[in-house]
Amino acid sequence: MIICIDIGNTNIKYAIYDGERLKMSFRVATDLKKTSDEYGAQLSGMLLAQGIDVSKIDGGIISSVVPSLDYTIDKTCSLYLGITPLHVAPGLKSGLNIRCDDAREVGADRIVNCVSAIVGYGDGTPMIVVDFGTATTFNVINEKNEFIGGVIAPGIKGSLDSLVNGTAKLPRVEIEAPKSAIAKNTVTNMQAGIVFGFAGLVEHIVKRIKRELKATTVKTIATGGFSNVIAKEIECIDVVDKLLTLKGLKYLYDLNTEE
Repeated sequence: MIICIDIGNTNIKYAIYDGERLKMSFRVATDLKKTSDEYGAQLSGMLLAQGIDVSKIDGGIISSVVPSLDYTIDKTCSLYLGITPLHVAPGLKSGLNIRCDDAREVGADRIVNCVSAIVGYGDGTPMIVVDFGTATTFNVINEKNEFIGGVIAPGIKGSLDSLVNGTAKLPRVEIEAPKSAIAKNTVTNMQAGIVFGFAGLVEHIVKRIKRELKATTVKTIATGGFSNVIAKEIECIDVVDKLLTLKGLKYLYDLNTEE
């Protein structure tokens, strides 16, 4: 069995694979103050609850956009799982050609998502991979399966937090679509603004990218926490795959340990 870990700014996502079978996946809040022992106790408890023997985990891989947590999670893997995980970083084989100004600026999560989209959905059609995470990222893959650039926009939750924290009377609300854009109370007014506003942002950016690609067909794949919420409001998203990043990590682990 192997463990795949995606360290994001808001959540850390875990997946356990037994061969090609996903045994379990879960997420915990990212906390820079936690020690390796605290993360280890949390991880051990989750694995124990699912009946997974930690001694059977013999490898792992980490994708991280929070460098200050890399050592902590490495130490957790060493102390509690007895493994030294691979990292998605320069030197790791990905098979992805990056055609942008500076490949080192491209986040590990974006690389993993592009690789996963190519492996899972690639058929020679250009693709746009939209990740609804702490930031909303749009990753563009051309017909040669090359990453050629993209867009970084604000995240949905961060935008809502900014709205609530910057105003005295607006409450924190659930991120879900109201029944109507003409909302009748404060809560649904805010929900309409966040959900329909981001739906419009995604629709316009995808439309603009498609126009610049000048391709007859472009496939759009969405992942991340709020992908389902936004995908229900627009027609430009073809596939929602909430496990896209973790699947990509599994593929990269196999690619780099083939021998």
